[in-house]
Amino acid sequence: MSASLRGSFLALLAFGIFATHDVIIKYLGGSYAPFQIVFFSVLFGFPFVTFMLLRDAAEANLIPKHPWWIASRTLAAVITGFCAFYAFSVLPLAQTYAILFASPLLITLLAIPMLGEKVGWRRTLAVFVGLGGVLVVLQPGQTELALGHAAALVAAICGAFASLVVRKIGREERSVVLILYPMVANFILMGAAMPFVYQPMPGLDLGALAVIAALALLATFCLIRAYNMASAVMVAPMQYSQILWATLFGVLLFDEGLNWATVTGSAIIIASGIYIVLREDKGGGSANTPVLRTRSRLGTPGGPRIAPFVNDENRGPQGSTDTE
Repeated sequence: MSASLRGSFLALLAFGIFATHDVIIKYLGGSYAPFQIVFFSVLFGFPFVTFMLLRDAAEANLIPKHPWWIASRTLAAVITGFCAFYAFSVLPLAQTYAILFASPLLITLLAIPMLGEKVGWRRTLAVFVGLGGVLVVLQPGQTELALGHAAALVAAICGAFASLVVRKIGREERSVVLILYPMVANFILMGAAMPFVYQPMPGLDLGALAVIAALALLATFCLIRAYNMASAVMVAPMQYSQILWATLFGVLLFDEGLNWATVTGSAIIIASGIYIVLREDKGGGSANTPVLRTRSRLGTPGGPRIAPFVNDENRGPQGSTDTE
């Protein structure tokens, strides 16, 4: 088996682990507020991330070189994590993923003003077709839209913005700054809400929160390995396999069914996203390839960025390191 094929299978495993991570969030979301779930998942994630950061031997401080961009990305990352956790708690898994899959489409659009990206008519058309798929999933006017739908949309938008900030400043900022600031902000802000929402947790549920942090790290390691073995165009589309895991877990564990709108809308969104990835891989008049270079999974506040651990030859044009 070739290295590229092994990398693709490893990416499938990584996103399967991420889907299991989300199942536990949904299970805990039935009893606890998202503030509490995010707080403890970040708390348990600190030791793992600290261990990974020990490889950063640069002699420097933690003062960001672009404080306003770091502040805006930190805020966006906090909102993304909270909203994604809330959406997983209250919406069917497959529906949540379908909406979150709009993030690569939004990255393509936001890259125009933020990165000076030139997006041709084909990718532009693919974006709007994909966003049309989101409307198919939501069925405005026919389905009663809830706060969970809004949360998933906000997570997709803020996640796209946070990713592009890293694309913009990632070459100049230390990875430790990009990783720790959102984690510390989550810890402080979610901790501030704890006196108002905290519910005592039995040992089993605390253990489940520790498992969330461990699964995020394990999936991240698998994704790092996948990108080191295969090209981004082979690995990136594998994120859409999460919809299959979501369907399976939803049916087996949460008695969730699939309606035609979710199936049809998901197919449209996935097809658009894969088309954009393939267009970027061919060049398409773009030097930035913002979707291909967006690597870390959306909505994992306790998970580190994978860019510092990816081999130079797989980092994109001119060996850039500004990935997310």
